[in-house]
Amino acid sequence: MRNFLKLKKNKSFDYKPRYYKGEGNPFKIEHKLDKFRSTAHTQRGLKNKVTSAFEDLKTEGDKNLKLRFWIIVAILVLIFLFIIDFDLSIFLNP
Repeated sequence: MRNFLKLKKNKSFDYKPRYYKGEGNPFKIEHKLDKFRSTAHTQRGLKNKVTSAFEDLKTEGDKNLKLRFWIIVAILVLIFLFIIDFDLSIFLNP
């Protein structure tokens, strides 16, 4: 009896184009930025997902990211308040 929890693997063929002179496999579809992504080539399994998530938490990104994020959020909130015609004078002392 086959194991019904395992997925069936796709067949692979060793076809090589006649006139292709480049290096690597011409049929491999890969994005240009996949080598910089941490989630592009992850392996299956819960343990591997958890360990990669902890590694991503340890790495720091852009230092100004939080500042940019809060500036964008503040601008969007002010635009929203302007659209709904909110009166900001309730926060100011007379």
